[in-house]
Amino acid sequence: MTSKAIHICFINLRAYPLFNADVTATIGGAEVDLYLIATELAKDSGYEVSFVTGDFGQAEVERVENVKVIKSIDVGGNLFLQGWRLWRALGMADADIYFDECAGLRTWLDAAFCRLKKRPYVFRTAASEECDGTYLRNHWFRGRAFARAIRTAAQVIAQNTSDQLRLCGRTGIESVVIRNASHPVRQHDTPREKILWVGRSAAVKGPRRFLELARENPGLNFTMICQPAAEDTAFGSLSDEAAAIPNLAFVPGVPFREIDRYFMSAKVLVNTSDSEGFPNVFVQAAKCGTPILSLNVNPDGFLHEYECGLCAGGDWRKMGEMLSTLLEPASWEKYSRNAYHYARDNHDIGTIIEKYKEVLQKVAGEAPR
Repeated sequence: MTSKAIHICFINLRAYPLFNADVTATIGGAEVDLYLIATELAKDSGYEVSFVTGDFGQAEVERVENVKVIKSIDVGGNLFLQGWRLWRALGMADADIYFDECAGLRTWLDAAFCRLKKRPYVFRTAASEECDGTYLRNHWFRGRAFARAIRTAAQVIAQNTSDQLRLCGRTGIESVVIRNASHPVRQHDTPREKILWVGRSAAVKGPRRFLELARENPGLNFTMICQPAAEDTAFGSLSDEAAAIPNLAFVPGVPFREIDRYFMSAKVLVNTSDSEGFPNVFVQAAKCGTPILSLNVNPDGFLHEYECGLCAGGDWRKMGEMLSTLLEPASWEKYSRNAYHYARDNHDIGTIIEKYKEVLQKVAGEAPR
């Protein structure tokens, strides 16, 4: 560790509601990731932490949880027309290292600022499609801007080993794996009655599949916590469709600080996504001792390896059978216990933050003075 504190600036335009519970807006895994890393890092006097967010009507600069929160652009506006506001905010941070997550045009702008100012840029992947070539295929311009940006990164961080290998095989970019972090919870003897789904209404999340699962199991109680995805014009119809299912409760979003109680009272967490990196909801469920049932997503095969849930490998019929298996008392006890131990041993933020400190110290040591 150098004698001077390492100043790191995190960048995520939609993360501000995590710093201010009075602001309501959709957040996802990338926002939660960076918020947890930033606030935990800020507890160490060896680090100075800034966080550039979007404009939600807040003050230009605030200090929250020992993090300097800097306002930049309107998240609903044109990114390039407002690019100067983003760069101004990054300049106000004047950090030693800039840390970004989630592919997009902003990735290129952030990386370009770092090249211009000769500051190290660190990028963490947020989804498997950023690593396996899907993002590049589906977004010709944005995909190439993203690829160019992360090639300039001093360090790339992947969420799991499979994504690390895909990224290297597809682009030749090396990365290190650091798992998602989470604060531990104290176990409670809470009645567990619901089959739970948590996520955004984005098509890749497959929200309507969960509605179908509820219809196919009228004797079970289902709860769907679903935030509207950005630019989703069909959220209203999804909500109306859910309201017509008598054994399904539809909740249009829950503040991050209140979400654990839903996992604590859930019997099973269901994931219906086509693709993910490593869903934060998996960690949130596991730390609460809630077994996981996934249609497709099983990063590094951890559900099977640690026996904390089941994956149907895309087979819908098998998914229904697996739900019945997880609800059997003896099976549920085993998977619940294993899930809790898995999260405790692999995702505790106190352990994970030390891995980030190793990366940041290495990047700071290699940066030109």
